[in-house]
Amino acid sequence: MLSARGDQLLVRYRAVRSATARLAAPLSPEDACAQSMPDASPAKWHLAHTAWFFETVVIEALEPGYRSPFDGYRVLFNSYYQGIGRQHARPSRGLLTRPSLSDVLAYRHAIDERLEAHLTRGLPPAVAALVELGLHHEQQHQELLLMDIKHLFAQNPLLPVYANLPLPPPTSVTGAGSWQSVAGGLIDIGAMADAFAFDNERPRHRAWLAPYRLAQRPVTNAEFAAFVADGGYCNPLLWLADGWATVQREGWQHPAYWLPRDGGREGYDEFTLGGTRPLSPHAAVCHVSFYEADAYARWAGARLPTEQEWEHAAAGVALEGNFVDDGLLHPAGAGDEPLTQMYGDVWEWTASSYAPYPGFKPLAGAVGEYNGKFMANQMVLRGGCCVSPRDHLRASYRNFFYPQQRWQFAGLRLARDED
Repeated sequence: MLSARGDQLLVRYRAVRSATARLAAPLSPEDACAQSMPDASPAKWHLAHTAWFFETVVIEALEPGYRSPFDGYRVLFNSYYQGIGRQHARPSRGLLTRPSLSDVLAYRHAIDERLEAHLTRGLPPAVAALVELGLHHEQQHQELLLMDIKHLFAQNPLLPVYANLPLPPPTSVTGAGSWQSVAGGLIDIGAMADAFAFDNERPRHRAWLAPYRLAQRPVTNAEFAAFVADGGYCNPLLWLADGWATVQREGWQHPAYWLPRDGGREGYDEFTLGGTRPLSPHAAVCHVSFYEADAYARWAGARLPTEQEWEHAAAGVALEGNFVDDGLLHPAGAGDEPLTQMYGDVWEWTASSYAPYPGFKPLAGAVGEYNGKFMANQMVLRGGCCVSPRDHLRASYRNFFYPQQRWQFAGLRLARDED
């Protein structure tokens, strides 16, 4: 039985694949090959790996006995799928000067031609589901590509500009913001069964929440700057033990990409994908680790919300915000809605460890390695950010990073217990 939604899937396939190409278009071959740290990957690798997914997971499922004409790519561009075979070491991806960027783009074109022919004829439902998974996987890599390029360019003393980007619209957010009371009670958490979701968002299940309050908006740059000026990075009583050790080891004094003027006494500039700009006081603070978010919350007399609290509050909020589709590629200021910026602008750290939901079952086959194997030692973030695609997100979406990482576009929203 062939899928009845083949035409829609073909349209979506072309849209997602072309969006990746557009994001990579401003990069030179040298930009696309470099790797700035082991956690990051070269843009060329992202371009190749997303094609590798469709070739290895989808085309091989459609064509028994398929043999790739691209010798060695199966190993070079395998990320972490042990069930598929060997991988090139992640910290050494920047050493792959060959294949060239033009070769990788030709690889993408060849895979697109082959898979689009199958999409035109229609796919079995199980394979159509793999294509949908691959498209959401590629959208994750679109975000990673921009994260990694920003980190790469920040290592260059010239602080190069990725693209000439518009400034976020001015805002007049002042004061500490308001708080939204949420009743809590017995609630449902997790993705519904009638739409795409990753396996880590399921099964939908019940959770109990005590009444709580959630901040109307994320913490702003001005608010976080007050924490910095008050010696927040010098007070061990505010930090988890691992967080304090990280601050000492890394020498953190402020969020990533902040550029102090006269040691911070004259304020800060900020490195962005649009170049170096004055730090916008009313935009959501960005590029903070879980440790920094947690320390700020303690300093502010509050806490981070759990992921269940975040999802319960967000379920009634329209999926609107500042996404990659809007072209700013940087956080903007808040609106005046009761709960604003729940989606877009910055991923919001939660107090929840990344763990399986009750009854979790990974997907069958190699894609079962997609999420479940990482459910240890990481923390959950919610809501998406300014480099996330709008149609990739939903209230149940669970992102996850290690607590010390901060090159992702991550900020925070405060929570408190209801009095």
